[in-house]
Amino acid sequence: MTDFASTIAAALGSSMPVDVTSTRHGLGHLPSVYAVTDLAAASIEAAGREIAALSGAQSTDVDRRLASFWFDMTLRPQGWELPSIWDDLAGDYATKDGWIRLHTNAPQHRAAALRALGCEGTKDAVTNAVAKRHKTELESAVIAQNGCAAAMLTEDEWAAHPQGKAVLSEPLIAWETTGKTSPAPLGSLENVRILDLTRILAGPVATRFLAGFGAEVLRIDPLDWEEPAAEPEVTLGKRCAGLDLRDTADRKSFQTLLAQADVLVHGYRADALEGLGLGSDTRAAINPNCIDVCLNAYGWSGPWTNRRGFDSLVQMSAGIAASGMQAANAPRPKPLPVQALDHATGYLMAAAVIRGLRIRAATGDVMAAKLSLARTARLLVDAGPRNDAEMLAPETLTDCAPHIEQTVWGPSQRITFPLSVSGATPHWRYPAGPLKTAEPVWT
Repeated sequence: MTDFASTIAAALGSSMPVDVTSTRHGLGHLPSVYAVTDLAAASIEAAGREIAALSGAQSTDVDRRLASFWFDMTLRPQGWELPSIWDDLAGDYATKDGWIRLHTNAPQHRAAALRALGCEGTKDAVTNAVAKRHKTELESAVIAQNGCAAAMLTEDEWAAHPQGKAVLSEPLIAWETTGKTSPAPLGSLENVRILDLTRILAGPVATRFLAGFGAEVLRIDPLDWEEPAAEPEVTLGKRCAGLDLRDTADRKSFQTLLAQADVLVHGYRADALEGLGLGSDTRAAINPNCIDVCLNAYGWSGPWTNRRGFDSLVQMSAGIAASGMQAANAPRPKPLPVQALDHATGYLMAAAVIRGLRIRAATGDVMAAKLSLARTARLLVDAGPRNDAEMLAPETLTDCAPHIEQTVWGPSQRITFPLSVSGATPHWRYPAGPLKTAEPVWT
């Protein structure tokens, strides 16, 4: 079993260590050259250990098999179907000199890719247009149109790339002390207000976990943002409101929310909030006691710091899809079987939020933490190939929790959550629901 736990513990820091007994059970692995199941178990365990330390619990237990399932879609609709998570043009395409992945799920990103290609929006047209281009040239062209794309690199090519070198020099979690307040006892996440400015998928995973253990999570989305395939999955336990942060009145409403928050979690590109007049100094002036935990795709230094990115794109850039292709002797890129970079980073973010709350409660230090999908990819790749050939047992009906979640789309069950903390499991006060349906106020 790959030991991610010690690396994650070191990244969370020596301040406020965790004295909790942790166990894992369950056999088998997700089908990958990498130790994805071990990463799933370790990242969920890290967040669970922080919950235990906060509440004074003595132990945590993680089911590795269920952890693997929670790194994928967990909702099992009854009598209705989830929409596809992928746009019809999203995917891997052969270029003149290799492979490129186009991420077109958002309408504006689809339009950007088509502008760069200069073709109609059909699969055949895109395939033919991509085949005439070089992968890095096309990647740059899509990025220049404010789109999302990634040329496939090998692990060695990424290690030699300026951005790969930059990511290698970054910590898994970059901590900063941003202020000082009065210590105050805190024994749970109850009444902790978390302002959520995150989208698909790592940030919403983090705040879903925190909501399950009692936090009040208020998610804010732009008025024109939709993610219909992910909403039933990641809005569990949250209230979701909409604000246009470019609008003066809406920005004032956001500032009021931020002034009353304990934690801000955000996943915008590194320069996006600054562009909206809500940079780190401004946020600190609004609420100097707010813990700030954020992520981006490609790391916090190097030439791609502000590049748009998603899990599937980082897998292409960081050599993961190429290594999977080589190991399987496959004819095309072979990514991880789940979006493990998103999910693992999400649970590490949740752990960082709780560690920040524990530090503030004990010492008064106000903390900020930065994470990235690319640095989590480095964690997975550095662990080396998986050395256990046994696959996970297939999902059965007994893997679902008995509770029926009455969503607005229809009744559902979810896979049983893999973590227990001294025998207790999370409870979400709200079922999953659509974005932008709640008032932008704290309850």
